Amino acid sequence: MDLQGIREALHRQPFEPFTIRLADGRKIAVRHPDFVAVGHRRAIVIGPDNSWSVVEPLLIVSLDYDGKHRSRTNRRKKSNN
Repeated sequence: MDLQGIREALHRQPFEPFTIRLADGRKIAVRHPDFVAVGHRRAIVIGPDNSWSVVEPLLIVSLDYDGKHRSRTNRRKKSNN
C-alpha cells in the first residue's frame, strides 16, 4: 500500500469512512477527510480526541471500509439480476 491509496480513499465521492491497518496491528480510523494530511513521504491522521498519528506508507497493510456503502451497492446489483 502507498500514500496514493490513501489519497484516493480521501477523494471518493461520497466519502466513505475507513480504517488504516498497520503492520504492527494498530488501526487508525479515518472518519472525515479533513482530519488527514498526506505529504510526499507520510500521512498524519488526527484522532477524535485531538491526538495525532504519523503513518509511514511502508507500514500500511490495508485500508478497511466499514461496508455500509458497499453493501447498499451490492444490494442494488442483486435486485437487478
